[in-house]
Amino acid sequence: MPPSLQAVFPRVPSFVDPGLPPGRVHRILVGSAIVLSLAAICFGVLHGDLFRPVVQAIEAGNLSVSVLKPSLILASMGLLMLALRTLLWFSYRPFEPATYEWAPTMTVVIPAYNEGAMVEQSIESVAAARYPHGRLEILVVDDGSTDDTWTYIQRAAARHPGLVSAVQFERNQGKRAALAAGFRAARGAILVTIDSDSVIEAGALLAMAGPFRDPRVGAVAGKVAALNRDQGIIPRMLHVSFVLSFDFQRSVQSTYRTVYCCPGALAGYRASVVGEALEPWLAQRFLGVRCTYGEDRALTNAILECGYDTVYQGSAVVRTLVPDTYAKLCKMFLRWERSNIREEIQFVRIVWKRPLVPMVIAVLEKLVTNLRFPITWIATATVALIAVSDPMVLVRVLIAIGIGSGFFMLYYVYIERSMRFVHGILYAYFAFFALWWIVPYAILTLRSRSWMTR
Repeated sequence: MPPSLQAVFPRVPSFVDPGLPPGRVHRILVGSAIVLSLAAICFGVLHGDLFRPVVQAIEAGNLSVSVLKPSLILASMGLLMLALRTLLWFSYRPFEPATYEWAPTMTVVIPAYNEGAMVEQSIESVAAARYPHGRLEILVVDDGSTDDTWTYIQRAAARHPGLVSAVQFERNQGKRAALAAGFRAARGAILVTIDSDSVIEAGALLAMAGPFRDPRVGAVAGKVAALNRDQGIIPRMLHVSFVLSFDFQRSVQSTYRTVYCCPGALAGYRASVVGEALEPWLAQRFLGVRCTYGEDRALTNAILECGYDTVYQGSAVVRTLVPDTYAKLCKMFLRWERSNIREEIQFVRIVWKRPLVPMVIAVLEKLVTNLRFPITWIATATVALIAVSDPMVLVRVLIAIGIGSGFFMLYYVYIERSMRFVHGILYAYFAFFALWWIVPYAILTLRSRSWMTR
């Protein structure tokens, strides 16, 4: 965060550096550990040693063959997919940022609803970013807030006349409608969306503009980090989760130019492409209900459907407030999962329009990713029933979670040289016991239209 912004708005949570940045030697060592661990796991799978205890239990009649054999097959497929993802991840490189001389006209749209003082901090971070103001405009849309959000928006607009413009809805219409209003009023060739509870780094806008040099790029995903990551155990765990979600998953997806979701916290779009997709996106309905949430994933799908590529820019960083209580966390994940379920169904129709290699990789990835839910639920229920008579089964499951999450923390340590990986291991147990119900409940409540941000 720019020092000037922190001085003006001391309420913004301080961002503590994670430690020493990963150097070349560090990455060689950790990268080697990742490759060797993957090789050992794949060797164990191919020779049957890794799952031998489970296979023996099946042969002895202690476990359901119909349940656990598909689980073993899925686990093997997942490991092979992880090996492919890892190779692609190692090959990812961020795009070169735009320069002052090349920087295209850009409109930043910030939708806000009952955000209070935080929206002003978001606006200030954009105004303080390195970008020629003659080619930048900031549009803030108040989606019928019932608190003092509009007051803070007006104050920021008055501080930056000619740069910041504001629109106020008389009533709440949903985030999608707020974004659409900003898109329609925008004059920039590039449209960037930023959530009103987020602040960007000074170089984020130039970084976001960089990939659009390639005319095939229709949308760009930024890197999302936790702004309040030191404000409790849940933000600490989410920080590690976000690092893996953005620096790993989206880096991988970017190598075959099919990022599935350009996040609302920081995303960039080619304005001409948004013009093609705007009306169908705004009118989208699912199960007979107008779609208001999940606008970022839906717009990404719409851009892919138009035949453009979507990529990830790891050098464009936004820091967003993440939930600090269990109730807020559940609301966030429910909103995300409802959107994911709906847009996964939509993606099945779109994926066949992608070029051959991206299409094949995406189909394989989606197959492995989505099959894990029903098989995992059934296998977990079976193991739980067996654990009633044999409690050691649960102990072995807990040990397996620890080993598995420890392995994935190698990816985190490769990205951030920090002891925070411990929170990633804690998150694995937390998710297993406290978040298992999110996806099933999301399926049952797909018709919900709430922002669920409060």
